This record gives sequence, C-alpha cells and structure tokens, in this order.
Amino acid sequence: MRKLKVINHMSLDGVMQNTPEDGFPYTDWGAPYRSPEGREFLLGAYGERYDALLGRRTYDLWSSFWPNVPAGDPFADRLRVATKYVVTHRPESLEWGPFEAVGPDLVEGIGRIKASDGPDLICCGSSTLTSALIQHGLADELILPINPVLVGTGKRLFAEGTPGRTFELAGTTALPSGIVVCSYTLGDPLQLA
Repeated sequence: MRKLKVINHMSLDGVMQNTPEDGFPYTDWGAPYRSPEGREFLLGAYGERYDALLGRRTYDLWSSFWPNVPAGDPFADRLRVATKYVVTHRPESLEWGPFEAVGPDLVEGIGRIKASDGPDLICCGSSTLTSALIQHGLADELILPINPVLVGTGKRLFAEGTPGRTFELAGTTALPSGIVVCSYTLGDPLQLA
C-alpha cells in the first residue's frame, strides 16, 4: 500500500497560507527561514519519486508556476514526472499532467489510489483536503516545518471545526534557520470527556 504524507509549512500560530489575493497583509513570511539545509530536508521528505495529491486550487496555482521552472531544479523535475491526483468537480479542465481526477467520492478515490501500485503520495498545500484526509484517517504521516514567526492572520492548516484527533510523534528536526520540523503519525479520533 502506498503511504500518504501531508507536508505543509506553517507559522507558530498555525497559518499555512497568506496571499495578497486573499486580502492578507503578510505574504512571504517564510522567506527569511529558507535555507539550503531546509531544501535538502524537504527533498528527502518528498523522496526521489512520488505522486502528488492536490486540491483543485493548489493544482491551479502549481500549474501556473512549476512547469515554468527550468530543468535541473530537483523539486520541479520530480514534480514533472509525478502523477497529479486532483480533487476536483471539473476534471475536464485539467491540463498539467500526468494527472488523474480522484473521483466524486473522496474516501473511496484516495483508498483506491493508495491501494494501487506506485510511489508514495505527497499532499502539500490544500488545507481543505488536508483536513478531510485527517478526518477520515487517510493520511499516514504529517510533516510540519514550523517557521519561527507569528503571522496573526491567514488561512490556517486546520480550519475551525476540524474534528479532533490525536497524533504520535515520529520525529523532530531543528534546522539552522530556526525552522523545527515535526513529523507525526495519525492516532485516534479525539474522544469527548
């Protein structure tokens, strides 16, 4: 069975996305913490070969950027050959491939993909999808590079109302830039007292 890893940068206060298009004042809060060591860590976390699981908005954002990155960039080169599994209601408009629509039933579709032959799956960005993966117990590992900054406003990795769940610590890595990467495996749904 293929492993599904969710990898998302976030701030200390849980913000994972903050763009001017969405009306947020701070847009590149992670830039001061980027480093060669962080890049190498993420390349290792993604693996030499993987397929991507993306929400539609992330797919659209990435398809306007990654195909334009020159050959020789390891992130872009690996993503070019990765199958992009996209959660969408508009599969007929997908163009950046190789791609496949997950299908109308998220749980069945991702279960089918995980059971198929192929490399591990990476979900990055896609906060709504991430919450659904956690809620349904579909993610195997959560890798969170936590940037040492409070952003204050923005899209949070887990939206208000996401069902509670426990996690088991799988590892931590402190990077020289101040980022701490916390890796977790999924535990059980949180029980009400």
